[in-house]
Amino acid sequence: MKYFITLTVIAAALLLGACQSSNNDANNNAEDSTEVKKTTLVAYFSASEVRATESVAKKLATATDADLYEIVPALAYTTEDLDWKDEESRSTIEMKDSTARPEIIGKVENMDQYTTIYVGFPIWWYTAPRVINTFLEQYDLTGKTIIPFATSGGSDMGKSGEDLKKASAPTANWILPGKVLNGNPPVDSLKAWVETLNLK
Repeated sequence: MKYFITLTVIAAALLLGACQSSNNDANNNAEDSTEVKKTTLVAYFSASEVRATESVAKKLATATDADLYEIVPALAYTTEDLDWKDEESRSTIEMKDSTARPEIIGKVENMDQYTTIYVGFPIWWYTAPRVINTFLEQYDLTGKTIIPFATSGGSDMGKSGEDLKKASAPTANWILPGKVLNGNPPVDSLKAWVETLNLK
């Protein structure tokens, strides 16, 4: 009789342990399958072969623990297209037309999850390339915080942020004027800049 009771207790203990192990595995699997959604996005357009804006954008994404998104034109810009001295070059023609909206490939499918968006670009003709307008106008950015940043061969931000806000995202919360980030700044330097923005 005692032997039977002992076996029964042991069996019950083993069964309970198996159930607990199964529950723990299920909980762990649920945690593993739950991806933490980031609330910050670094979106950038980089045109030249040097890819200066891309380099800065990648470091900024690291500094802000953000997702990274490249704004890709449907028709890539050639060296000839970027010749600002040529009155007939593609970039010159686009920048002379404030309504130009070059076609881009793809879209941020989960834009709703982001509350803060850094938008990076090279300065063209003292403002942002028209392709940035194309990107911004794809979304409802009402209430989102947008911080522009740029790379430049000599110009500062000028009115690039103000131009973008007025033309393409007037209902967003813009932090202006933004910042030119030349010289491939280190991540720590970018973190220091971000801290000065006093983002909530």
